[in-house]
Amino acid sequence: MWTLRSHDPVPVWRRIEDAESRLAFSTRRGGTSEPPYDTLNLGRSTPDRPEAVDENRRRLLASLGFAPERLATAGQVHGTTVTRVTAPGLHRECDALVTTEPGIALAITGADCLPILYSTPGAVAAAHAGWRGTAAGIATATLQALCDAVATRADQVQVHLGPCIRDCCYIVGPEVAGQFPAGVVRNRPDGLRLSLPDAVRHQLIAAGVPGAAIADTGACTACDPDWYFSHRRDRGLTGRQWGVAGLLA
Repeated sequence: MWTLRSHDPVPVWRRIEDAESRLAFSTRRGGTSEPPYDTLNLGRSTPDRPEAVDENRRRLLASLGFAPERLATAGQVHGTTVTRVTAPGLHRECDALVTTEPGIALAITGADCLPILYSTPGAVAAAHAGWRGTAAGIATATLQALCDAVATRADQVQVHLGPCIRDCCYIVGPEVAGQFPAGVVRNRPDGLRLSLPDAVRHQLIAAGVPGAAIADTGACTACDPDWYFSHRRDRGLTGRQWGVAGLLA
């Protein structure tokens, strides 16, 4: 069960915690950035003030119990490469991170793409899934890397889908829709609408994850400008959210 802790100083989506891991999805609230990046912009690729982004990252990580110097991020190139993380820092040329090291916070950045978090005893993972990565199989590649890291099976993994642009707002062209099964594309009078969460869910279930083990916040980044940054809605001039996963030290 995921809950938006809207009254916290740094509001985030959190789930009922287990004794080993901590997972969260950030919102745009609780930071120091000025418009149009107000306020909890976590993306260094934006034109926001670097000192504001650094402070926002520090605030979020502290609220989750992680040290800023133990942060691991991904370069995010819309591919399917998964990196096994044993040390903090920027891990380039990948779209997903897996770790078995306590105290390392894995962070995936997005402003419409789907952040996916994974947990199983002894390991966590985080993946960035835009339409390209989703079509190419980033969700199942990350699942396999996580299972390999601790020699477990897919039916022992919990998967969590964060805020992203959803089919209520995500109109795509036929060249994109054609890369997905018909069941995850809605044909509406105003165009073809793609559901990234449904596409990922179908892939994970086919790979052996029980449907009941896949949780979804249900939040649409494009629908709610008060809570989320959206690259499409804001025409690129916007901040970035995070999905964060870590094993507790």
